[in-house]
Amino acid sequence: MLVAADTTSLLTALECSRCHAPHAAGVAQTVSRCCAAPLLARYALDAAPPRSVLAGREASMWRYRELLPLHDDAHRVSLGEGLTPILTLDNLAARYGLRSLLLKDEGQNPTGSFKARGLSMAVSLARELGAAGCIIPTAGNAGVAMAAYCAKAGLPATVVMPRHTPVAFQEECRWYGADVQLVDGLINDCAARVRELNAAGQLLDVSTLKEPYRLEGKKTMGYELAEQGGWRLPDVILYPAGGGTGLIGIWKALREMQAIGWLPADAKLPRMVAVQAENCCPLVETLAGRQPNCQQYQGRPTIANGLAVPRPLGEALMLQVLAESKGTALAIGDEDMLTGMRELARLEGLFVAPEGAAVWMAARQLLATGWLRPDEELLLLNTGSGQKYLDNVLGRHTA
Repeated sequence: MLVAADTTSLLTALECSRCHAPHAAGVAQTVSRCCAAPLLARYALDAAPPRSVLAGREASMWRYRELLPLHDDAHRVSLGEGLTPILTLDNLAARYGLRSLLLKDEGQNPTGSFKARGLSMAVSLARELGAAGCIIPTAGNAGVAMAAYCAKAGLPATVVMPRHTPVAFQEECRWYGADVQLVDGLINDCAARVRELNAAGQLLDVSTLKEPYRLEGKKTMGYELAEQGGWRLPDVILYPAGGGTGLIGIWKALREMQAIGWLPADAKLPRMVAVQAENCCPLVETLAGRQPNCQQYQGRPTIANGLAVPRPLGEALMLQVLAESKGTALAIGDEDMLTGMRELARLEGLFVAPEGAAVWMAARQLLATGWLRPDEELLLLNTGSGQKYLDNVLGRHTA
């Protein structure tokens, strides 16, 4: 086990998300040995400092270092990720009669997406735990982020992505020196190829929730939402959920902050909305009772590449978040995503990823049905920059 004597991390163990069996931290882990379920990092929360310690700390996700799993800062691999802005969408709010509409713009992260958070953490732990290199199946943004952070860390990177992935993602990975493998199909087909390429286990597989540390980077969005909001939370958070790590991570952060006193134990937590694509919406189908789980679900490509995840390993955890938060899930079609991209661009000057447009269109649908009220504060998560999706949306700026 690799632990620095003077570590600031309060990480104590990893825990099976299904049966809660403990697993050792400080050694390379994949899914739990007992249930083949995602592992969750647990901390000595009673030893956490007061939130006042954040004053004057660096403007990145690493400001929450006691509640992150890296033991030795010498292994940190950072490009300045996190503390992305929360923007007020006054023009859209006025058009649709909303009291408060906010957007956290994760497209302003290094490598242009929220994936920078999880891959900064995963690659930092890969270096701390002595991995020989990293491998990932990806719909685009995660592969780009892993390639960049591996380049910074001096680790070999293998990225496996669908052949139809926009060229911008493929080329950026190659610029970082990654070995890019293209596969016919969706991310589940890429995962099968990763298993073949890494049969000997020589590389650390950083697939979504198949290792425990990407989640810890993603959860910092939740810490930031609370801190940037003056420790007051929005009524509803709408999040584009493919693999679901961000949805799960934000909720994990909110629960941790309640446990350590950064939020009141009885604080009213936001209702969480998971937004998927009509072409690939396994969570929506399971929640609606049209299938027992996502294990046999067959999805199709969508312009929101990050939502083309037909069999998410974290489905049970996403369903738990929706149940605990009294949230919901819904699917948005590609044409509606394009409408959302146009509205955000023309009324707010934001060229968001199709995933970010999907959450706005989901808000519109939920307002129309009455599930959302105009007097509530709504927060949208835009997970990436629209510029990388130009292959998918070229010439579609007009209806």
